[in-house]
Amino acid sequence: MKVISMLTAVLLSVCLSAAPVVQTEGLQTHVAALKDSLEKNRQQLKQYEWTETMTVLVNGEEKSQKQTMNHYGPDGTVQKTPIEASPEKQQPQRGIRGRIVEKKKEEMTDYMKRAVDLIKMYVPPNPEKIQAAKNAGNVSLRVVEPGQRVRLSFKNYQMPGDMMAIDFDPSTKRLLGATVSTYIDDPKDAVDVSIQFNQLPDGTTYPASANLNAPAKKITVKMTNSDYHRVS
Repeated sequence: MKVISMLTAVLLSVCLSAAPVVQTEGLQTHVAALKDSLEKNRQQLKQYEWTETMTVLVNGEEKSQKQTMNHYGPDGTVQKTPIEASPEKQQPQRGIRGRIVEKKKEEMTDYMKRAVDLIKMYVPPNPEKIQAAKNAGNVSLRVVEPGQRVRLSFKNYQMPGDMMAIDFDPSTKRLLGATVSTYIDDPKDAVDVSIQFNQLPDGTTYPASANLNAPAKKITVKMTNSDYHRVS
């Protein structure tokens, strides 16, 4: 009986010591597949141009909407050409009260601009930043649906304390969705971003929409990408 107990203890110890290795190997495999998929889609999207619509709402009321025609330039960055003029500015009020109102309006406009800039830091996910998070040991893996959906979470992806979680189909290497927990300027000013992906007829995956929610300012930024067509 003592021998059996000793063998059982040894086997249990081996299994427990091997578990982290299996987990690490699985994480490395999925991170590599995710990076390959992102890079492949980025290269394929260089053949396309598309329309980006950026809508900003405050307290649920639309404050601005801008559209741009997007395409990748020779340097590998997205080039944006405005295709719709910005909303006309309202006539400013006069006097002290008017200056106060204008100052608050300028602060809100600046905040909205930073919210728009923030969403672009995460959409689409960047393979280089994913690798940097992996190198720093800031990646975790969760199997949501075996063989169909895994979730890779990247801590300190763009800024200290933020988190991007990407759902990925390991069988097709397709991005399914992503969520981001981040902030504007101060970690106390928390915002969240949800990203949905779609596929073009040739199988290229792209970020179809992204919504940023900033509860402290009651601001929502909605970004959509549509009307993809090949550059002639």
